Amino acid sequence: MMRMKQSAEQIFTKPWVVGLLATFSCFLWGSAFPCVTIGYELFSVDGSIPSLLLYAGLRFALAGVLAIALGSVGQRRLLYPQKAKNYWYVVALALFQTIGQYIFYYIGLYHTAGVKASIINGAGVFLSILIACFLFRQEKFNLVKLLGCLLGLAGVVIVNFDADLELSFAWNGEGFLLISTVLSGVAASLSKIYAKYEHPVTLSGWQFLFGGVVLSAVGLVFGGSVRPTGAGAFFLLIYLALISSVAFSLTGILMKYNPVSVVQSYKSLTPVFGVILSALFLHEEELLSLETLFSLALVVLSIFVINRYGEKKKS
Repeated sequence: MMRMKQSAEQIFTKPWVVGLLATFSCFLWGSAFPCVTIGYELFSVDGSIPSLLLYAGLRFALAGVLAIALGSVGQRRLLYPQKAKNYWYVVALALFQTIGQYIFYYIGLYHTAGVKASIINGAGVFLSILIACFLFRQEKFNLVKLLGCLLGLAGVVIVNFDADLELSFAWNGEGFLLISTVLSGVAASLSKIYAKYEHPVTLSGWQFLFGGVVLSAVGLVFGGSVRPTGAGAFFLLIYLALISSVAFSLTGILMKYNPVSVVQSYKSLTPVFGVILSALFLHEEELLSLETLFSLALVVLSIFVINRYGEKKKS
């Protein structure tokens, strides 16, 4: 068992493995921005909060089922929390990751353009680093990480100014997206802590299932509704579920063996993919202004600074 654990640690701490898996996860998360928006139309979501919660709940409940099923096949056993206390870890993680974060995410994304939302979401990288360093004290903060955070924050601020240099910010749009990134940062640190006691795929699968059921139940109780318009709606829902189950499970595994700042710094690639895919599929090419591209460049630069120089190499 110890030999298997050491082998996994040796594999998942290799820089090229971390980079490949983290980048793939970022591509999946980036594709979620246009896909969620397209789903509003395919599922005839009326924009009410209960309907948005029901739409989100269906996605994450299915994501939980897929994560548990795929993980069980890979482990050749049914994945479930091994100890009674680990169920509380699942609930705590779900409150921040699925329930809390995505209540604000889905409402905020409904009121924000996909290109803009994908860049704002990049703030989660820097908030995750700050939370890991100061709230959970999982690693040390330094000037290099501060520089990376400031670069990324500058990119987020710039993209929120319109052509007349006036701040374009809606509390239920950009504001809710920023709140969701804070909750995501807390969830990232919690997942690293809980991974010491439970397999990351087990945690991600069961917290998605629990959180998805809660969101769906709340949406239904308060009158939410979704009306699929055809087979495409169901295919999109399956893809959205796979995004969550695969990307979050991969991130959880990487977080178990690497510093939070190293893994989360790659998350800055999410807005890169999000901007490109949103412009292509949502026809938001007009939002690809010089300000947007410059803010995107700052966010990408921040990932390089934090990942290359932020964490001291072990001797």
